[in-house]
Amino acid sequence: MTRDDPDASPKRALPSAAAIVERIVVVSVALALAVLGFFFLAAALVAGSILAAIFLIRVWWARRRLRQQEEDQYLTTEYEVIDREGPQDPRLPPGA
Repeated sequence: MTRDDPDASPKRALPSAAAIVERIVVVSVALALAVLGFFFLAAALVAGSILAAIFLIRVWWARRRLRQQEEDQYLTTEYEVIDREGPQDPRLPPGA
């Protein structure tokens, strides 16, 4: 064998059947883990969104209740002035 011989390149042996099966199993497990990870992430995002919505509704409800309690502290009504005092009718008695 000389260097000029094209058949002189080192030949690689074909992988054994066990190595092929091992690669298929590893790829299958990796793919299954990726799919499970995707669904776990999706479920976590949905659960987080639901919890955030519940929290925001609770905060809104508490602020609404506080605002109603503050408004209920004051008595409000409408009135109409029927007769006004004239400048000649003072409220204070004479000599006071």
